[in-house]
This record gives sequence, C-alpha cells and structure tokens, in this order.
Amino acid sequence: MGAPVTDPRQSAPSAMKSRNRWHSFTAAARGAAYTVRTQRNTWIELSATVLVVAAGLWLRIETMAWAILALTIATILALEAVNSAIEAVVDLVSPDYHELARTAKDCAAGAMVFAVLGSLGVAAAIFGPPLLHLLRPAS
Repeated sequence: MGAPVTDPRQSAPSAMKSRNRWHSFTAAARGAAYTVRTQRNTWIELSATVLVVAAGLWLRIETMAWAILALTIATILALEAVNSAIEAVVDLVSPDYHELARTAKDCAAGAMVFAVLGSLGVAAAIFGPPLLHLLRPAS
C-alpha cells in the first residue's frame, strides 16, 4: 500500500500554520523582506515613494492627502508582494509551461498595472493643483 492520498483542498499541514501572533508577524516580515530583496519593481516603487514623500514635504500637502498617499503606497507595495506570492505558487505547482500558469501570472501583473494607474491618478489629484499654482506667473 502506498501513502494515503490527501485532498489538497484540506487545511495546510500543521508545520505551515502559525503557532502564535509573533510567529505570524515574523513570517509576514520574512515575506516583506523577500519581496524587497528579490523583486526589482519593489525597488522602483520604493524609489517612487521617496520622491512622493519629498514632493509632499516640499508642497506642504494637507493631512488628508498624506493619508491618501500612505494608503496608495501601502496598496502598491502589498500588491507587489501578492504578485510575487502568486508567481512563486504558480512556479511551484506548474514548473513546466502551461497556458493557465501564464494566465495566472499575467493577471497578477495586470492587477499591478491597474493599481499603478490608480496611483498616478492619486498623484495627479494631490500634486497637480499645487504644482500648477507654482508654475503660474504671478499677477
């Protein structure tokens, strides 16, 4: 008799479950560090974050604008981590080329495109008016 067949839809083995909140936090920190360490786009996004914060300080944007920017930045970085996780799982379960694996990866990347386009809209709404005010000649 071979090993018993398990249903992959059942819960993960106990070795993969978090034992407590500290374990959950350290696992999350490892995931965030992995994303920063291995994903080139994360470095681009972090560089953009530095520019956005510098622009916000220079233009003295209001508190609500800072909150919107913080949520936008967090969304972009979180989606980058989710995209990386999806790519890793797809590579694990489909080491050979499969059209559905490509579709999964493309859709995850597409989610990033939507989020980045949205973030550009947020940046235009927040930074556009004060920049236009600076560029207008004094009357």
